[in-house]
Amino acid sequence: MESKDILGAILSELKLNTREFSDILGYSLTKLYDLQRGKTKKLSADLVALILEKYPTFSKTWLLTGEGDMLCTIPVKNQPRTKDEPRTNQPTTCLTQAGIPLIPVDAVAGFNGIDSPTIQIHDCQRYLVPEFQQLNAEFMIRVSGSSMYPKYSSGDILACRKLTSYHFIQWGKIYVIDSEQGAMVKRLFPCDEDTDYVICKSDNPNYPPFELPKTEIRSLSIVLGAIRFE
Repeated sequence: MESKDILGAILSELKLNTREFSDILGYSLTKLYDLQRGKTKKLSADLVALILEKYPTFSKTWLLTGEGDMLCTIPVKNQPRTKDEPRTNQPTTCLTQAGIPLIPVDAVAGFNGIDSPTIQIHDCQRYLVPEFQQLNAEFMIRVSGSSMYPKYSSGDILACRKLTSYHFIQWGKIYVIDSEQGAMVKRLFPCDEDTDYVICKSDNPNYPPFELPKTEIRSLSIVLGAIRFE
């Protein structure tokens, strides 16, 4: 079985498209497309490791060689459920047990890294939100202000996942940006005049767009979903 067939079987089993799979793994979308087109002849060791970390019921031998059974014969309890699997069948994971931390927006830069001087990540309250856990959200934040209204209102809770690389920003999507100007929630667009900048846009027309140097971005987290409060 060729690598493109292996990837196709994985996506079919998980009921995911290539972009969704890339987001879940934190893996290069371009490299996955190369696999699909047959430009890359086998799954790399780092890709196999990421797949097994998220979906340990896949056979390592099958992932590497395409031989044998796709799935392990002994069930593993840590596998995230697929998009269409009922929530009642969702297995218990470490994230389910611990919950997702709700952190102040000012502590975004410290998440998965150095804690903020004023807040410690392990001190944040954690909540069980199955829909966010399905999306592999790493943390939640509460919206402050009205710049993203009507999409988000002040007090809404956003589920986020940090980017491991800034080379694959999904333009037009909403991100939590931690920069030298502070933490903010904006849609990102490319800057045609200068590729060293990005354009930050609010959904509220009362807030004009502005350019932000990429060098000032300390961390980027994509917004996966929201809980809206009336």
